[in-house]
Order: sequence, then structure tokens, then C-alpha cells
Amino acid sequence: MTLYPLIFEPVLKDYIWGGRNLESRLGRHIPADGTIAESWEISGHADGTTTVQNGPLAGQPLTDLLERFGLDLIGRRSQWALDRGKFPLLIKILDANRPLSVQVHPDDQYALKHEGNELGKTEMWVILHAEPGAEVILGVSEGSNPADFRQALTDGHLEPHLHRIPVKTGDHINVPAGSLHAIMDGLLIAEIQQNSNTTYRVYDWNRLGADGQPRPLHIDKALNVINFEQVEPAVSGVIETTLDEGLKIERLNQNRYFTVERVSLSPGGSFHGRCEGETFEIWGVIEGDAMLQAQESKIELPAVRFTLLPAVLGDFTVSAGDQETILLRAFVE
Repeated sequence: MTLYPLIFEPVLKDYIWGGRNLESRLGRHIPADGTIAESWEISGHADGTTTVQNGPLAGQPLTDLLERFGLDLIGRRSQWALDRGKFPLLIKILDANRPLSVQVHPDDQYALKHEGNELGKTEMWVILHAEPGAEVILGVSEGSNPADFRQALTDGHLEPHLHRIPVKTGDHINVPAGSLHAIMDGLLIAEIQQNSNTTYRVYDWNRLGADGQPRPLHIDKALNVINFEQVEPAVSGVIETTLDEGLKIERLNQNRYFTVERVSLSPGGSFHGRCEGETFEIWGVIEGDAMLQAQESKIELPAVRFTLLPAVLGDFTVSAGDQETILLRAFVE
């Protein structure tokens, strides 16, 4: 079997804070009733595994592909993930019609000790759409410490410890493991994260879940992992910019788990790359439309759609249509 660019059938999650922007803004077909909070676009997690939608491997779960193709799929830099039976990343679209809980994710070391074979969770957000006045919570306010934070939870008065950041369409926010955070309402977000579903919920705005009961909190574990030295951070900046004819590449995030770049193509512009066995790549169009060509494959990518390029794919080209096109590119360095 010759591996080729893979498109997946998303897995939809109907959490209580969701909306219908996947339909109204992205043109997706979603169930007629209710709301959708998350669309897991590329996932090899047991809580929602995506299956291939195109080509000879159609219908195959990503977890089966990992077992079958191993490093040919994910690349030599992700040997550690293969050793744990994990696809390294998870790609989501989030529709926050109401605020998410105030929460934190552990790092790998804590997750391995307390959550079995689960990974920690470092993530980043790219704001696809923000309503006027939209904001996120990230980090703690000046002067916060674990003792005062716990007392504030007991008193039901956590707000003084929460650091709010105004955000707009096009912003990106890096969220390392240990970051206290919450996505607030009025936001449509693309999320690139470690392949983990471990969340320690700290505060849930005193609301009830779909079953009419308060959703569980995980205060002790959360206080073990919150980074109280992350004091009043700002929106993340661009690390590096590369310009070429019809092409701009902005490095948004770089950590041990993934690197994310924003690739802007002028109408008719193109990006030429090569997967040589070191790492897979994930590409997603967030504005405009693109054509991805590799070997005998041609894949049309409208906004917002993601594709997985196997590590041994070889040469590929991403080309813009007749309008400016903006893409996200994620890989392992």
C-alpha cells in the first residue's frame, strides 16, 4: 500500500457550551437538533477516533493506520509516540457559544503517573472567528498563589485570580500544559493539541450539565498542576516570518510536541514541500481554498478542512485558488 494524503470523517461532540457555527459559518452538515461544541478533525484517541474518508483506506480508523504503518505514517521523530501506541496530535474545531469551564491540563509526567497511558496536554488555539468583545482566560492574576486560589474556590469568588485577554479573529494563543485557562463565548477556534482528553475542571460557572447535575470538578489534581508562575500573559506573537514570491510563512508555535506555521498564499501561489520520513504533516485551510497534490493524488481543501500527510509521502504541493488562501501547517521538529 502506497500511503497518500488522508482526509477524515470528523467526530462531533455535543457538550453543553456548543452552538451551530459549524453549520452557519463553515457550511458543515450537523444534526438538525441541538448544538455541536467540538469537531474532532483528526483524532486517534479512544474517546473519538476519526476514520479515513478518501481513497483505498476509506473506512479505516486512524488507530488502525498507526498500528499498520507505524513510523511510515508518523515519522521517526515520533518514535516515542509509537512506543506508547499513540498518534501524536489531535486536531479540533471548537464552537464556544457559552463559556467553557475554567480548567487546566497536566503534563506528560503527571498524566503518566495519574492517568494511565494518557498523554499530557499542551495545546494552541487559532481564532477562526471572534464576536466583538470576545475574550479568553489564560494564566493567573498578579499575586495569586495555591492557598489563596483554593480559598477563593471555597468562597465561590474565583474571579480575582482569573486573567482575561481580549481576542479577535486571526489571533493565536499558545497554551502549555499547566496553564489555567477557559475559552469564553463568541469564539470559533481551531485547536492543535497533544493526543489527550485529560482535563481538570476547576470552576464551571455554577451551571448544570445535560443531566441536570453539576459537572464534576477536579480541584486537587488541578492545584497540583496549575502553573502559578504564568502571571497575566498576553496573546502570543509570531516567532518568525519568511517571505517569498506569493508566499508568507509565519511560525506561530514551537515546542517539543509540535510546530505550527501559518502559510499565506497569494491567488495562484503555491508551497512545495517534501515528507522524507522524519515527520508527518497536517495541513488545514482556514481562509480561501487550496489544492494539495502528491503522487497521483489531488485533494481539494476548502475552509475549514484538514488533511494528514504521511511521513513517507514524498513531494507535495499546496496551491491557492483564485483568492488569497491561509493555511495552518503542523509537524514535529
